[in-house]
Amino acid sequence: MESAQSWIERAIEVQPDPASYNLLCLIQIRLGALASARQTAERGLALQPGLPSLNYFLALVLQMQGHFEDAARAYRRVLELEPDHLLAHASLGVVVRNLGALGDAEQHLRRAIALNPTSLGARASLGTVLLAAGKYEEAWPYFEDRWANMVDGQGRPVPERPYVPLPQWSGEHPGDVSRANRTPACGPRLLVFHEQGFGDSLQFVRYLPLALEHFSQVGYICPQPLKRLYEQSFGQRWPGVVVLDNVEPAFDEWDWYCPLMSLPMAFGTRLHNIPAFTYLYADSGRAAWWHARLAALPNPDLLRVGVVWAGGHSGFTEDRVRSMKPAQMASLLAMPHIRWISLQKTDDPEKCPDPVMEACLTNWMDEVDDFSDTAALIDNLDLVISVDTSVAHLAAAMGKPVWLLNRFAGCWRWLRDREDSPWYSSVRIFTQPQQGDWDDVLERVAAALQQTFGSHGGRSDPRSLSVLANHVS
Repeated sequence: MESAQSWIERAIEVQPDPASYNLLCLIQIRLGALASARQTAERGLALQPGLPSLNYFLALVLQMQGHFEDAARAYRRVLELEPDHLLAHASLGVVVRNLGALGDAEQHLRRAIALNPTSLGARASLGTVLLAAGKYEEAWPYFEDRWANMVDGQGRPVPERPYVPLPQWSGEHPGDVSRANRTPACGPRLLVFHEQGFGDSLQFVRYLPLALEHFSQVGYICPQPLKRLYEQSFGQRWPGVVVLDNVEPAFDEWDWYCPLMSLPMAFGTRLHNIPAFTYLYADSGRAAWWHARLAALPNPDLLRVGVVWAGGHSGFTEDRVRSMKPAQMASLLAMPHIRWISLQKTDDPEKCPDPVMEACLTNWMDEVDDFSDTAALIDNLDLVISVDTSVAHLAAAMGKPVWLLNRFAGCWRWLRDREDSPWYSSVRIFTQPQQGDWDDVLERVAAALQQTFGSHGGRSDPRSLSVLANHVS
């Protein structure tokens, strides 16, 4: 592809032509050279401003760079030139969703689907818009096409929904599927596939115990960092839940399958019947070990607050808007009379705390190997303050008070214009009033800490902890 780029660049030097700029821009987008692609699009549009395809590529580049308002204007320019431009409607729907305009997003995505009912990407995007609006009944069937918009850890598109040689369970009575290797007393068995990120798993494994109402056994193909946590959480409480290694299973041992994030649809989940309960637990021995470590620190009665300021997958646009730079947390960590405990894991040097920030933190995360270790540490904390990443889900699923630092027009699961969550009774949401405004969020969090705990509140003040535990009105 680099060779093709070189030839086209030479052709443009000889004879600047809008079609050549169009092709060059497409190649640069595919190579990830977004700054060059934007420059190419602008040069081509200077020659032919009304070329729909080049206007679309410019809008796409702006979207990929996170310039959503500029991208929205560019997509609208495409639709002025070509009102039935399918990709422009679909992409504009995603962009205005990120700008908080769910109604406009729904309108453009429905138009894209009307133009092409088989557009799985538009269907998947409409699903997340409807979920963000709380329209769960209509949303879940569209959400079934989510694979069309998935990418892997390197940002590459996921090829397709995985093939499984079993019927997918969608909530119907599973019946008695005949299997040669089943004992007479054994009922139908469900195999659940992991999908997407750790946070998605931590949120939706709540459905595994509930599936035991329909199946004699529920197996979950589990990523290694979560396996020990799930084994200790489900093992004794729900022995019918089996946590499997993350390898291809023996399909003949199972009767039905369901992707993890299809379980809400199978259970007919609506806002009023979300199963919100405590379902993840720390290992008592490991929690006691962390308890001793914390008790040995100076001023052991200080309030213990865990903090996470950044998510993973640093190259993703979503991560850039949900994560804070470490220095942005400085004002919060400067608050006295609090033991700030780092729960941050990262392999990105830009997300690591600087020396000033480190001085405010108790940071033992180098000793944490998996989510089971993290859960044991969280078990000893009074509060977790976190951006929208897996640790927030872990703490909330344990019933620990969580203050979520939520980006503007955030993930669908937090809905819109709410300070609470129907998914977790212990979560309090602090959302940006506008894109990128973490200062406002942190000011409100600091004020809430002051209001809840006062100037000298600590673990020895049961009134403060009682207020914290019951903060959701």
